[in-house]
Amino acid sequence: MTARTAGWTLRRRVVALLTVVGVLLGVSVAVEIAVAAKNRDYTHSVLDRTGPLRAQSQELLSVLVDQETAIRGYALTGDRRDLEPYVQGGEREQQLYRSMRGLIGVYPGLARQLDAVEAEAGRWRSTVAEPVIRTTEEQGTTAGRALITEDSRQRFDVIRNSVSQLQEGILVEREKGADNIYRTSSMLVLLLVGAALVVAVAGAVLLISLERMVVRPLTGLAEQVREVARGDFQHRIAGSGPPEFLRLADDVDAMRQKIAKDLAEVREARERIEWVNSQLQKQAEELVRSNRDLEQFAYVASHDLQEPLRKVASFCQLLQRRYAGQLDERADQYIAFAVDGAQRMQRLINDLLAFSRIGRLTTGFTEVDLNGVMGDVAGQTEAARQYADGELTWDALPTIRGEEPLLTNLLANLVSNSIKFRRPDVPPRVHVSARLVGDEWEISCQDNGIGIEPEFADKIFVIFQRLHSKDAYPGTGIGLAIVKKIVEYHGGRVWVDTDTAEGTAIRFTLPALPEDVEAAARAAEQPPTGEATGDESTAGDEPATGETTAAGEAAGADPVEGGAPVEPTDDGGARVEVPRPRGARAEGTDGTQDSDGTKEAVG
Repeated sequence: MTARTAGWTLRRRVVALLTVVGVLLGVSVAVEIAVAAKNRDYTHSVLDRTGPLRAQSQELLSVLVDQETAIRGYALTGDRRDLEPYVQGGEREQQLYRSMRGLIGVYPGLARQLDAVEAEAGRWRSTVAEPVIRTTEEQGTTAGRALITEDSRQRFDVIRNSVSQLQEGILVEREKGADNIYRTSSMLVLLLVGAALVVAVAGAVLLISLERMVVRPLTGLAEQVREVARGDFQHRIAGSGPPEFLRLADDVDAMRQKIAKDLAEVREARERIEWVNSQLQKQAEELVRSNRDLEQFAYVASHDLQEPLRKVASFCQLLQRRYAGQLDERADQYIAFAVDGAQRMQRLINDLLAFSRIGRLTTGFTEVDLNGVMGDVAGQTEAARQYADGELTWDALPTIRGEEPLLTNLLANLVSNSIKFRRPDVPPRVHVSARLVGDEWEISCQDNGIGIEPEFADKIFVIFQRLHSKDAYPGTGIGLAIVKKIVEYHGGRVWVDTDTAEGTAIRFTLPALPEDVEAAARAAEQPPTGEATGDESTAGDEPATGETTAAGEAAGADPVEGGAPVEPTDDGGARVEVPRPRGARAEGTDGTQDSDGTKEAVG
């Protein structure tokens, strides 16, 4: 290391080395580009000029031979059809001349040979071909054959020789091009080898320099740091090597001094943190134990309460059947109160047990077709709909990942609430639809019922919260709480749309399958064609085949998906007769859970 470079920083040394290597490689690359350009020109000449020229010269000779043969045949037969190869060959000959001149322009010698071939062919045509044709037409085949002499054959042989000389010239030019390609390819290989040697030498120099200027000073510094790490915080750290490493050693020594100063405080803080962690661990264990005890208590209490409640309900019903009319009216009323209370307590316990099981007893997520789920829901609510003269319709619904029993329970609660909380003397109309919003399906359950005031929109999803007395609308007030828990278990959210003009619209979201999101994105990227169908391209925005609404769109429609027929109603609308349910039930419930607020399922 010279005195001039002793004070150089590591960055400066690396930059100097990379500059030298870059200049050498840049010169090499420039030369390689020039040689590669030459190689490309030679390759173009061989592939795109001499190659096609050689093939076209062969075709030219074939065309000329066909013309000579056609003249001979016409002189023998006198049939004009035998002259067709001559006429067609003449046209093809001119095309070949034009094509070859477009390729042969860079070869002046070949251009002269091509001109000689064309001139010889023209002389043969004027001195042999045309006289034979004219004589045969005027004097007959005997006179025409008389013109086919040895001299005419020699004239055509001159054309053959001219074409052969042209082909030999093309072959010579092709060989020259091949030699040039070989020479430039060899030069490229040599230049690449030279560049590789430059890189190898530069790498070797860089490795040696790194060993002397980086590895050794860092190794010494690391050894001193390990001394400090082993507990010798009074060991002073000294550096060596480039100026950067000297400054690094000073900074590390300053850090050592700071660490030694703050070590006592760190130890005290660590002791405090360990004490807090131990307390948090105890609280977490206590919380887990408490949750487990509460879960066990709820399960045992729900099951243990069933037996006495069934006994109370059974004996009260026996009293009601056996002694009805034998006691006074007040006694019959008391017995009816007892039966109703026992039955409502059974429903409440079953609902609590079903609510506690959501997310705890799971069958695993699968792909669930919500159209099939709606078929089950329609079957479960068929009796209530027939009693209320209600109508249930739905658009084409998507396929999502979830638990089919829970999703059936979810939609059954919403549809049952819509049927139950209807306006007097107005047949309930319930419609379920879906649309894709971002990466989620937004599913809506819309009815024409009594509606919900905006101030109670959040209250109805709280367990046991009711907006009406049980005499007006029976139920336990837990149905919409179950709906909310099922939706959140599937990764969605549920709310009441307070902007609806009539009835109630409860909306909830469910995560969409990736292929649905990708399909919607591709459809959004495509330019719109035909009539606009809305702002969003989703499977849920298009009605399913045969689906209908109360607006009277059933005219000319086909059956809904699943084979359900559509029958017109007296008011001009349509009623969807859904297929029988497949029997899907949520565990712990019969699929007609009651809910709270202004919407509760049929009891």
